[in-house]
Amino acid sequence: MAEVDLNNERRKGISDYVRYLEMRIQELEAEVTYLRREVSYYKQEIEKLLSTPLIEGVVLEVLEDGRAIVKSSTGPNLIVNVSGSINKGNLRPGAHVALNQRGSTIVEILPVREDPYVKAMEIIERPNVRYSDIGGLEDQVREIREVVELPLKHPEVFRELGIEPPKGILLYGPPGCGKTLLAKAVAGESQATFISLVASELAQKFVGEGARIVRELFEFARKRAPSIVLIDEIDAIAARRLDIGTSGEREIHRTLTQLLAELDGFDPLDNVKVIATTNRLDIIDPALLRPGRFDRVIEVPLPGLKGRYDIFKIHTRKMKLSENVDLMELAKLTEGATGADIKAICTEAGYNAIRSSRRYVAMEDFIRAIRKVLGSRFRPYIPSSSREKGIDKQVV
Repeated sequence: MAEVDLNNERRKGISDYVRYLEMRIQELEAEVTYLRREVSYYKQEIEKLLSTPLIEGVVLEVLEDGRAIVKSSTGPNLIVNVSGSINKGNLRPGAHVALNQRGSTIVEILPVREDPYVKAMEIIERPNVRYSDIGGLEDQVREIREVVELPLKHPEVFRELGIEPPKGILLYGPPGCGKTLLAKAVAGESQATFISLVASELAQKFVGEGARIVRELFEFARKRAPSIVLIDEIDAIAARRLDIGTSGEREIHRTLTQLLAELDGFDPLDNVKVIATTNRLDIIDPALLRPGRFDRVIEVPLPGLKGRYDIFKIHTRKMKLSENVDLMELAKLTEGATGADIKAICTEAGYNAIRSSRRYVAMEDFIRAIRKVLGSRFRPYIPSSSREKGIDKQVV
């Protein structure tokens, strides 16, 4: 009996050991599978590191013999073969493709993408500027709202009247008078996509790059419609075209031609409005100023007395002022000053108060600030009480 029990124990031990070996084999097989995957992954990574880079190109034309004419990113136009793995039905003019570096064969059709340079022009975080932050430009604000906001918010009004809404506006005037500020207010108040750029960004080094950016900029604006495009300092590319000039000037003229075509070409702008600003209206090409492109040309002049008073109210509304501060008197003293000058005056007056170890800004701080900012344009200040007594007294 004891011998039978011993044999059963031996059999049980052997079967347990066999099960252990089977489990161990399964674990080792799983580990081998994992290691093979790791080896395969690192082999692929090594192949990627050793492989030659591909060249991006744009298909210009597909030839009858199956080849294609491609404009490569390296510069020249190439007549190239097409890989057998490519579905030639999807190969059309304008398609972005990847070219093998050695034989320049088309090996891949790239997906449609937006130019990152153009996409970066979109303003995601809108400015905090509102129309209430602009002083002395009530007529200009009204015209901008009529041209930009009304067609975007109430297009049915124009359809009912049977008229086509204006496509864009050109703001001109001396520096510092609020042209860019008006555009920021439009961006802050409007719910449309806002795309902002400085015109000098369109002046590119390579031939055709400026025109390409303009074309893709308006394509991007149409996709994101309703949208507003701001071109600041447009005189950088929109100066009068001349028959003579350097190659760089001719390239800028090509960029301007593309801009003219986008404003009034075959493709309608739809819900895309254009705002441009300039300090030099006298040098702008006449083709840009004709109706159908910039339908409204709005002057942003130097602020008048009431405008300067409103601007002082805007810039001093968060300041702690002394009781003797008379904003109307300050407006009278700053004749010929721009809105930017007045903002600088308010900031400098605050510094004067800090230098005097005060926590409020007095009238004399503003007078010193006006003298510093305006320089020779400064008019001597005579307090109201002194003028009534006929005393010619200047506060320094």
